[in-house]
Parts: sequence; C-alpha cells; structure tokens
Amino acid sequence: MAALKYLSLRQAPELLDRAASWFHGKWGVPREAYLARMRPYLSGESEYGWYLCLDAGRIVGGLGVIDNDFHDRKDLSPNICAVYTEPEWRGRGVAGRLLDAAVADLRAAGLSPVYLVTDHVGFYERYGWAFCCMAREEGDGRSTRVYRHD
Repeated sequence: MAALKYLSLRQAPELLDRAASWFHGKWGVPREAYLARMRPYLSGESEYGWYLCLDAGRIVGGLGVIDNDFHDRKDLSPNICAVYTEPEWRGRGVAGRLLDAAVADLRAAGLSPVYLVTDHVGFYERYGWAFCCMAREEGDGRSTRVYRHD
C-alpha cells in the first residue's frame, strides 16, 4: 500500500474539478460554490487554501478555508470548513494532518488566529484547537461551537 499524499490544491491544480465535486458530494454545497472559492486560491488572489489527502490518487480527506462558515460571528475569520475524512480512513490522523497544514500555511501568510465551527467535542482539541464561543448558524439559527487555533 502506497503512503498517503497530503497536498494543497496549489500543488495539484489539475485536481480542481475533482476536488470541487468531491466536496460537493460530502456536504451538498453546490460544486460551483466550491469552485468560486478554490479559484482565487489557485490564482494567488487569496491565501484561503484547500487541502487534500490522496490514497493512490483517490481523495480520502479534505478541508478548505473561507471567510465565514455560515454562522453569525462574522468577526471570527478565517474559518476552516468542509473537514471530511472518508469513513475507512478515520482514526488515522488524516484530518489532523490536514488541519495542521492549513493552520501552518495561514500563519505563514500572517493569518492567525483561525476558527472553525463544529458540534464535535474532544476531537479538535487533540490538534491544538480551543473552544472559543458559541455562534448561531445561518438558516436555522441553531447554536454551534466555535473553536480557535492561534
């Protein structure tokens, strides 16, 4: 079995369409919305990156960075979004390594702290994230946890 490959979309721009389709399939957000956020990263207009984990060319994990992940705390930016690891790869550190890469790249670009919203408790703390506050989700107004990484 080949080793997993971790990369940013800038390192493999040929994966643009495949990555947008993969994220769409996981979260139901329109493919075009992903493309609209990925293209500025690829062109260098934005440092809000997109990160993938590949197993023999198959996307098995990924995440992105956007201004706001659909919550009412617009002051808490940028946000890690769309964190997903295929079920058969969970528990192997895939998401943690992707998170670390995104945080490191953002920090190198002078963008710190970084935020994310989640209902998970205990997972993100393993990777240096700390609970920050509660926020209201757009649409249904449900409360969600906001985490911060400095």
